[in-house]
Amino acid sequence: MSWLRKKTIALPSVPRRRETPDGVWVKCAGCGEILYRKELERNLWICARCGGHFRMAAAQYIQVLADEGSFQERFRDIRPTDPLHFKDARGRYDEKIAAAQGGDAGREAVIVGTARIETLPVALAVMDFHFLGGSMGSVVGERIARVTALAREQRLPLVIVSSSGGARMQEGILSLMQMAKTCAELARLRDAGLPYLAVLADPTTGGVSASYAMLGDVILAEPGALIGFAGPRVIRETIGQELPAGFQRAEFMRDHGFVDLIVPRGEMRGVLGRLLRHFADSMARERGPVRSAAPEGDASVHDVS
Repeated sequence: MSWLRKKTIALPSVPRRRETPDGVWVKCAGCGEILYRKELERNLWICARCGGHFRMAAAQYIQVLADEGSFQERFRDIRPTDPLHFKDARGRYDEKIAAAQGGDAGREAVIVGTARIETLPVALAVMDFHFLGGSMGSVVGERIARVTALAREQRLPLVIVSSSGGARMQEGILSLMQMAKTCAELARLRDAGLPYLAVLADPTTGGVSASYAMLGDVILAEPGALIGFAGPRVIRETIGQELPAGFQRAEFMRDHGFVDLIVPRGEMRGVLGRLLRHFADSMARERGPVRSAAPEGDASVHDVS
């Protein structure tokens, strides 16, 4: 009987909803705003709503600071080693290095070289928190020391952008020795009458903050950057007291005399340019004009311990 048969009705097909690829949207930790990643990149990784500064890769930061096409990387052939054959529950140190490098054997937690900032030649070092938390191992210390020596030899101002969680403890005492080595080179730079401008990005902590990061003739900081030696949680648990609002943030450090000026990332190049021109005029009067940075070949050193 036809009236007992189930009649099949063709339903219109509904297009399947496309999944949003990972990483297209980014949440601001400061205000909670959901930001379109490409728009955030165009805005120098600064939240358009609250002005919060996201962490930026070293190569991107160099593009922000240096005149177009002027940066020449140096000492890239200085590579990390595993002197202690370190291994813990999370794996071997050499495997972590290889994973962080992603096939680029020259990649480390700092990029150094020469550049021009608003036409003025400088020696430039920029740390990369995305590489093992910007930790300072023997390669970071050696590259910082060498670019500082290069600045002294070529009579160039030095600019270092710091962003680090501290010493790379997988290298033990060798990582801590970098504090003394970099400070010694900065002392020689000072004795030569050459300026060092320090830029503190989020975060600047541990052995980096206890050495070269806080030795600048002028110390600039990005808004909201965490700056200190031990983290606020460790300090709070040690002293058993609540910490002041904004403790160890750039604004707090400026108010207490540790930072000279807070500069938004989009204005950093211009402020550095004005400071460099001021120092260049002083250097020209006292010791002769600043030399131009001549390109030279990379130094190749494999054992920097």
